[in-house]
Amino acid sequence: MATAGASAQNETDDELLPEVPRAYKLKMQRYRYKNPVIEDGDTVWCYLLPELPVYAPLKFRSARQLREYNRLVYNVKKVLPLAQRVNSMILETYEVLESLPDQKSKEAHIRQVEKSIKEQYTPEMKKLTYSQGKLLIKLVDRECNQSSYEIVRAFFGDAKATFYQMFAWTFRASLKKEYRPEDDDKLIERVVRLVETGQL
Repeated sequence: MATAGASAQNETDDELLPEVPRAYKLKMQRYRYKNPVIEDGDTVWCYLLPELPVYAPLKFRSARQLREYNRLVYNVKKVLPLAQRVNSMILETYEVLESLPDQKSKEAHIRQVEKSIKEQYTPEMKKLTYSQGKLLIKLVDRECNQSSYEIVRAFFGDAKATFYQMFAWTFRASLKKEYRPEDDDKLIERVVRLVETGQL
């Protein structure tokens, strides 16, 4: 935990924080405790700082390895925001469904969500490369803690989940692909965490 002292002057929270990249500053503010501590007439805001990952520098054996790494960084920066938006959309949809009174209104809302997804995301998805699409499937699993197949199945049923899975197979991909940060996806996890904390 870190503390930042503030005098009785009208200073904004941003002025209390050290100069850091904007994405990281926003993440820090998210962990600010609700109420300040008052000590000897001074207001002290308390922050629970997010974990800052530190990695040893990578050593590349060839120029090709370096190019592949740079491509991965580029792809993560492009695809990670999409996966995060998927997570936000799922949470929002669950909340709305919980508030609806009957099955009929829930099914109508699901149809509206599906239509909205197609209109908003189809043009964006068409611009993704094959490797970016496969990466998106993994990052959705990371952000949502469930595979793309499970998400589609939960909202749209078994039939559509199977259809979309078969469609993914035609591109040698799988909606059931799991994210393994301690194993196959160790390098991806490293890049994601560095991007999230503004280090890349």
